[in-house]
Amino acid sequence: MQTRAPLFTPVLMVGCIIIMVSFAVRASFGVFQIPIAEEFAWARSEFSLAIAIQNLAWGIGQPIFGALAEKIGDRKAIIIGALIYAVGLLLSANSVTPIEHQTYAWLVGFGIAGTGFGVILAVVGRASSDDNRSMSLAIATAAGSAGQVFGAPVAEWMLSFMSWQMTFVSFAGVILAMLLTLPMMRAPAMASRAELEESMGQILGKAFRDPSYTLIFLGFFSCGYQLAFITAHFPAFVTEMCGPILAGGVLHNIGITTTSALGAVAISLIGLANIAGTLLAGWAGKRYSKKYLLAGIYVGRTVIAALFIMFPITPVTVILFSVGMGALWLATVPLTSGLVAHIYGLRYMGTLYGIVFFSHQLGSFLGVWLGGRMYDIYGSYTGVWWIGVAVGAFSAIVHLPIREKRLEGLVTA
Repeated sequence: MQTRAPLFTPVLMVGCIIIMVSFAVRASFGVFQIPIAEEFAWARSEFSLAIAIQNLAWGIGQPIFGALAEKIGDRKAIIIGALIYAVGLLLSANSVTPIEHQTYAWLVGFGIAGTGFGVILAVVGRASSDDNRSMSLAIATAAGSAGQVFGAPVAEWMLSFMSWQMTFVSFAGVILAMLLTLPMMRAPAMASRAELEESMGQILGKAFRDPSYTLIFLGFFSCGYQLAFITAHFPAFVTEMCGPILAGGVLHNIGITTTSALGAVAISLIGLANIAGTLLAGWAGKRYSKKYLLAGIYVGRTVIAALFIMFPITPVTVILFSVGMGALWLATVPLTSGLVAHIYGLRYMGTLYGIVFFSHQLGSFLGVWLGGRMYDIYGSYTGVWWIGVAVGAFSAIVHLPIREKRLEGLVTA
């Protein structure tokens, strides 16, 4: 009797740890917006540009690290990424000018690329059985949300008794410590160098000529725009725009007494809700059309964001928005990566998904930078928020024509 392949493998568990730590640090940068701007008397757009560059570097680095992992091995690529990540954080901790933060943000972004979705999802996908792949990708993605649950609140807590500089140094130590788990990550054997050199150009050419790949690329843009804008600016947005937290209320009684604390908790709530949302997306992705699920997610985000900005910002609406948006937050990732694997195969999933992810990070760059720039000009995030609503609707539409079937003639491992 043939035994069923296990869902939880060492590769999946180590992948979850790496993504969780990497995203915990990455999700905390919005908490530093106000402390850094106030210390140096900078405009909001200065540190926002650093975060925007970080997201752009992440997008540029994703296909590079995907291809690197396919050439030299996943573990070596992850080690390189973690070292770059830690160096970027250490250098940022000693930065005193905007240009320094913006320069070292390139290192942090490349470090996130080497320890993030592109590399980890590709190795998890290869290590999973066909039956388990959709759920395995969802679990690994949900691990990123688990990092988001505690990343921003931990950063807010650390800032209560240490400087932002020492917080960055501490984060660098945590990034390096996660490498201790790598010996457990024994992924399936890679294709030979000759096979890689023979067919890399072929499969990329076929994908680039396929209209569905272009639509997937375009559709992922709004995901990056919305997520990065909220991650980078929502804590400051809540701090400044939310109504007061009343004494004697539920939030006040559990220790959330300031809108600053609520802003950090909001990022945590988004991550917490997304664990359930991402796992549900993984379950649904095995049973239903991925492109229609993605279109539905973008419609949901568009409606939630529009309703939130149309009503007064209060602690209650902040919590409701965080839970609603959180349920749809990274649910796009296992569906998008699964769609790429389904149409184009597994061998070059890291590279192909990395290229698609570049669109995500172009959106991230624009969302973070435009948020800071428009705030400095208008003193409000309203305009950039409505742009996010519009691009969300665009993504819902462009997913509908995708041909969700295996592209013929691909070379597979």
